[in-house]
Amino acid sequence: MPRVEIRFAGFGGQGIGLLGRLMGEAIALYMEEKNAIMTQSYGPESRGGASSSDVVIDEGEIAYPKATHYDYLVVMSEEAYHKYIPNLKEGGTLFVEENLVILDDHAKKAGKILKIPATKIAEEIGSSLYANIAMLGFFCANTDIVSEDALKKVIREKVKARFVKNNLIAFEKGKNYKG
Repeated sequence: MPRVEIRFAGFGGQGIGLLGRLMGEAIALYMEEKNAIMTQSYGPESRGGASSSDVVIDEGEIAYPKATHYDYLVVMSEEAYHKYIPNLKEGGTLFVEENLVILDDHAKKAGKILKIPATKIAEEIGSSLYANIAMLGFFCANTDIVSEDALKKVIREKVKARFVKNNLIAFEKGKNYKG
């Protein structure tokens, strides 16, 4: 597998950093012959503006940790979409929170566009805070980047115990969503 770049993006408070951490750790700890590194934005972005986390995956050593031309762009807010869509590779895959992001002509560069009402799914579980994990399940089901088992292990290990059950429900609902 050649280098793969993923950018998760949304607004502060959506758990974008957690998305990147869970993905990066699942790959680094449980996927043989793959290396992963995760970086995320800090600062004022993490308090309401566009925020992001990157996961870079490669079979060999990762010399540069930041994603610059994304194979996958996962956007959960309108502001993040406009900020990061220019760096989606031509033919890349775009994952969209369909109730929060309106696509424009820039989306035409995507080879595939996948939409999910992640926030609505999360609210049905009891809190919009699970939207990021619903998106993670949807991402897992529509790529061959990381296994479901690896992601579920990391959710069980890294999420606070009182939130694990609902996060796993959100993951399953996202994974099984057929838009």
